[in-house]
Amino acid sequence: MTMQIADSVSLSSPDAKARAHAAAARDNLRTEPRAVRIVIITLAVLFLSVFVVLPLVVVFAQAFSKGILAYLAALAEPEALAAIKLTLLVAAISVGLNLVFGLVAAWAIAKFDFSGKTFLITLIDLPFSVSPVISGLVFVLLFGAQGYFGGWLRDHDIQILFAVPGIALATTFVTFPFVARALIPLMQEQGTQEEEAAISLGASGLQTFFRVTLPNIKWGVLYGVLLCNARAMGEFGAVSVVSGHIRGETNTMPLLVEILYNEYQFVAAFAIASLLAMLALITLIAKTVLERHLDEGQDASDH
Repeated sequence: MTMQIADSVSLSSPDAKARAHAAAARDNLRTEPRAVRIVIITLAVLFLSVFVVLPLVVVFAQAFSKGILAYLAALAEPEALAAIKLTLLVAAISVGLNLVFGLVAAWAIAKFDFSGKTFLITLIDLPFSVSPVISGLVFVLLFGAQGYFGGWLRDHDIQILFAVPGIALATTFVTFPFVARALIPLMQEQGTQEEEAAISLGASGLQTFFRVTLPNIKWGVLYGVLLCNARAMGEFGAVSVVSGHIRGETNTMPLLVEILYNEYQFVAAFAIASLLAMLALITLIAKTVLERHLDEGQDASDH
């Protein structure tokens, strides 16, 4: 548009100059007065400061209120270490399962036409519309002592609820849309031309996926894994239902924060909460970097 305006201005016709000035005015048009824009920006900054920045400041201030030694001592407690290890274990299991499912689901939805595609997309979005507490109760109905599979599990001495498997299942359920939802639009935008070319040259399906499809979506995969991991480590509702709150065994970091806070162990509670807050900050920074890479990849594909 700048070149068009320059060409118009270069003409000696007064009408051409007038059209050029009108076009420039439209390009620089502000939809709101300056005072209104200042008010809107100020309100947004105040809202973020009160509801985002201030809580983070309070968490870290309370965590270090009695000094760095008390903070480190709280994190070194056996119960805290057990909660951290369990959280990392459950996150690794759920992210691994969701990575495989998300890749397969996104590949199928974006690259193939089949009956039931809409239904599959609806199922992927289901955890977004179901309360995590309800999803936890579903697992209780399935694997609890009075559940559908409770008797069989008891007879075979298999423990699902109030153990790591139940926590991993509940966490996987509430997090499995993230990888798939990060990849589906990206793979749909890329189309199937490169895959079709690879297959026409004799590549197998797996060779096409690992040598063509996967390199094109690597940043999208990392983006989905990042969001999935952040949600897995911070999940509370579903895990609270299926964990049983067994201290030192089935308490994840969010559950331990609640327990310590209710017991008035504020330094220990906020010390664990600070780890989750640091995870949120790291996730935010990594999310920004990955979004930039995704935007650069889309711009390159457009050209």
